[in-house]
Amino acid sequence: MTVAALAVLAAGTYLMRLLPLALHGRVAPSARTVRLVELGAVALLVALVATGTWFEGGGFAGWARPAGVAVAAAALAVRVPFVLVVVLAAAVTAALRLAGIP
Repeated sequence: MTVAALAVLAAGTYLMRLLPLALHGRVAPSARTVRLVELGAVALLVALVATGTWFEGGGFAGWARPAGVAVAAAALAVRVPFVLVVVLAAAVTAALRLAGIP
């Protein structure tokens, strides 16, 4: 990455963090804008979970990781405490890998 591109990205990041502080109280976003920003955040989180679940280093991560995530999703659906959700997901993934399933 060139120095110019790095400087542009740094300035953009700085302005994105400074803008809400500078405009607070002066500009009120519409309800639709707030809703779209909330949906955008959810979409980014879903994309992060999906890519982290299915891919590793540009290839398929294997079946153990998606199985662990599926167990975590099921545990969250029945309102299991979060610490137990993490332990269950890790245990399922580790057990499958120990059994030879990548």
